Amino acid sequence: MSNKLFITGVLGLLAAILVGIGEYLLHYDPLARFSEGGFGFMQGISDSRTTLGHFFGVFGATLYPIGCYHIYLMLRPANEKVAFSAFLIGSFGFIVGVVWIGSRASISALMQLTETPELVHLTGLYELRYETLLQVIRITTLVLSVIFIWLTLTGRSNYRRWMAIFSPVVLIIGSFVVYAVAPQLGKHLMPIALNVAFFIFFTLSLLQARMVRQ
Repeated sequence: MSNKLFITGVLGLLAAILVGIGEYLLHYDPLARFSEGGFGFMQGISDSRTTLGHFFGVFGATLYPIGCYHIYLMLRPANEKVAFSAFLIGSFGFIVGVVWIGSRASISALMQLTETPELVHLTGLYELRYETLLQVIRITTLVLSVIFIWLTLTGRSNYRRWMAIFSPVVLIIGSFVVYAVAPQLGKHLMPIALNVAFFIFFTLSLLQARMVRQ
């Protein structure tokens, strides 16, 4: 395994760990109210906890594009142009993600205030300006996953074909399944589902990268 493959894979794994810690601090709710929609699940979360989560999340998210470059290197033998497009799409999504996660501590602070017409208005603006960005992240992750599955199944990438089962979008769906089957366990996964998915993904990717000849 080349140093470039190893370093980019490890930084992608580190991104999943750091952002996972950050999102857990920002979003975890023992009552699992995040399934109800809105931001009520943030009520009662302390400023110190969300501030710590903010810095973990923002700084960790900046490493995800490097992880996307690792994916590109692993997929490149199958189709360099398509693999590079996956890198660009994934990186774009995570760059947008930095902006999104950087906003979460602020909306959490607003949720600790008494509801007023002004607060409702500000919350509506937040949903328009920042929850729209979340949809961008979801779409780019889906497109990245589709490209990954396609190129992996060709058998010409550095991944074994079975790795297609562990594409990020499939792993994210897995967290939803766990929540549906075992809510007490799933409520810990749901707030950080994307990061859990990429933690598993980069772990498996690094294991397979060991077999890649320099």
